[in-house]
Parts: sequence; structure tokens; C-alpha cells
Amino acid sequence: MKIDLSMTRREMLGITGMAGLTALTGFPAGAATHAAPKRPRIACLVTYWGATRSHADWIITKLLDGYWWQGAHTLSRVEVVSVYIHQFDTSLLGQKICKAKNIPIFKTAGEAVTLGGKELAVDGVVIVGEHGEYPTNLKGQWLLPRWWIYEKVIRVFEQSKRSVPVFNDKHLSYSWDEAKWMFDKSRELNFPLTGGSSIPVYFRKPEIELDIDTPLKASVVIGGAPDEGALFHCVDVLQAFVERRKGGETGVKSVQCIRGPETWKWTEQNPWAAALLEAVRKSFDLKQGHFQEIGKPNVCIIEYNDGTKAAVYSGQGVGWTFAGDIEGRNEPAIMSMLDWPGPFSQYHASNAQPHWITEMMVTGKEPFNAERLLLSTGITAYNMESNWENGKYSAVGRRIETPFMNMRYRSTRGAQFSTGQRPPDVPYMRGFSE
Repeated sequence: MKIDLSMTRREMLGITGMAGLTALTGFPAGAATHAAPKRPRIACLVTYWGATRSHADWIITKLLDGYWWQGAHTLSRVEVVSVYIHQFDTSLLGQKICKAKNIPIFKTAGEAVTLGGKELAVDGVVIVGEHGEYPTNLKGQWLLPRWWIYEKVIRVFEQSKRSVPVFNDKHLSYSWDEAKWMFDKSRELNFPLTGGSSIPVYFRKPEIELDIDTPLKASVVIGGAPDEGALFHCVDVLQAFVERRKGGETGVKSVQCIRGPETWKWTEQNPWAAALLEAVRKSFDLKQGHFQEIGKPNVCIIEYNDGTKAAVYSGQGVGWTFAGDIEGRNEPAIMSMLDWPGPFSQYHASNAQPHWITEMMVTGKEPFNAERLLLSTGITAYNMESNWENGKYSAVGRRIETPFMNMRYRSTRGAQFSTGQRPPDVPYMRGFSE
């Protein structure tokens, strides 16, 4: 019999506790209790896991050790059984954690989801294609290999003639064509797909949600959006709210990006946007012209098929804030997702995200419509495309018609954001060193 010498301190304490129970009761441990439900076995495929602020570290450690949800720490309900790291040599932190947790690191994504065999051998896949040394193109798009990793998973699904839930961190791809292929494959092979930003499910102030079928006429989101990655957070926040409007989501008609001082000329010409921006400024008691003082302003302008209007501004001092003009109300609805002081404040921004990852893995159901993730991806991609035409850059980007983003769905879920007491003011709740 092979003796496993790699048990953790926590596992040893558990065995000791069971032995004590047997001695006290005279019954074998577990004889009078129900067996614990089987935890889904998860493969985690990442680009880079070498820094405490990398998304792989934020997400996977919570799948290992549990996470803070609705005011309390929740134990993990999944089992991470394999890892693949694309930039392995620089991912020393990931190597350290996997060694401490006795999790094998495979050399390819395919091997990680087959556990070295020939068939799919896990119950779920988590892809964290964020961070690492990857090039950026002239449009400012970070060429992260999310589609490349996802495609390797799809190959295994098709070969095995079965599929399992997949989570993809942030946007599906920098490319609409790749993103649409990824979404279509989830429908063709009939597996739940989720992902996106952690910010829509972050703590809100006030802790309220727009009702389904809210008569929303126009919206803005203000948040730090100097680049593609940060912009996606803001766009995903926008979509989490606007999909709840009267009639549901109808798809995106056009996207345009304006950068620099022209941002404020456009705002002056569109009073609905100016009014919502001013309402946010007043709600935070900021001085006149606060948003105009940002060094490199930009605005992403979205028009929906039903005529609803929206704009995403790069701004500071308000976290991520949504403001919506609702028919029949004198004042806009304003909800903010805010950080708190400390070097690891954004680490806790993702606390609700592992909850919904876990829910999908356990229930086999998407926590929200995957169409939202696809639309957020598309808006971000065409915002970055807008300023470029025939290889030339223009601060006033062209308005891009997007008939391919014509999709309808209705949000059916209630509030999904985190509520209750916030986590303790500590950087981590990791247990691998115990």
C-alpha cells in the first residue's frame, strides 16, 4: 500500500477528529452521518501566475481555500485537480502553491483537462488568460491567448463527445470573430459559459439592483478606463445594468470611441450624457470640472437597437459608477462599486466572482446570460477599432455599425452582487502555508 506523506495539517486534524469520534461513540466515523456531496473536479488553465496581484492568484486561491460571500467566509465547494500555466518559467508563485497543494501542473492545456489521459476527465474548466508578457497591437489590444487556450479545451470536448462548464476571465478575446466562435461553440456543444469582470458583482453603494423591465432611457458608467483591459470592466458594469431595461436586451447598433479634448465637445452636444455625468459629480461632492481634469479623457459611445443610449467615460474618484436616466423619475439612479484603502483592495473586488464560478460548476447553469459576456467583449473590441481606419489613427473615431451584435435575451436573475459586511482588512486568506 502506498502511503501518502503529503497530507496537509488541516487534513491531519480532520483524521484525528474522526478517530476521536469513533472512540467516543463506538461507531465508525460517518456511520450516522450523510456523506459529503462530491465536489466538482476543476482544471485551471492560466497564462501567468507569478504575482500576488495576478488574476490567476485572485481567482484560483479562492477556489482552493474558499471566499468571502454575503458577509462571511465560505468554504470551497470545488476541487482543483490540475493546472496549466502558459508562461510557466516566470510563474513561480503558481508553482509554489501547486506544490504546497499537491496539484499537478501539466505541460499542455489538453493534458490538464484530460489529466494526462485521452478523454475529458474533469467536471469544469476555469480559464484565466490575464497578465503575462504578451504584445500589444497598434490599436491598444493586448494579444492574450484566451482563444488559443479555449480552442484546446474545445478539441478535447469534441473528441470526448461530452462537455463541462467553462469560465473565462474578463472578455472572451480581443477579436470579435474569435469571441463569437467561442460563444457559438458553447451553444453547439451545449455547455454553460460564463466569465467577464468581477466588478458587476462587487459591493455596491447603495445595495440595490435595477428591477427587471426598468424603463431605462440612457446610461453612463464612469471608471478608470485608460486601456482595453480597464475599459472592459466598465463596459461589463454597463451591460449588467442595461440588460435589465424594459423589453430586455436587443443588441448593439453601433459603437464609437472619442479620445482627448473632443470627449468634452461630444458631451456638450449630448445633454443626456452631460446631465448624468453631472449627477455623478454631485453625488460624490466633487468640484466643478473634476472629470474634465483627467489627463487623457476618452468616451465609448454605444447605441442599442431599441434606441437606448449609453456612454462609458474614463474617470477618477468614483470607483466604478453607473448612472441611469429612468422614465418617470426626476433624479437618475446612481449605483457605485467602490474600493477601500490598501494595497490589495482589488483582490477583494473578485470575492463574489468565485461564488458564481462555483455555482455554475455545481449546478451546471450559467449565472447570467453568456450573451452579456459576448456583447461586452464586442463593445470593447469595436471601441478599440473605432479610432483606426486604413492604418491611420483619429481621436474622433468612426461610428461602427454592428448588425452582427443583434441579439435578444432577457435577464431573469435577481441581484448577484456581494452584500453584508466586507472582508477583514487583510491582504489574503490563503491556507496553503498552514
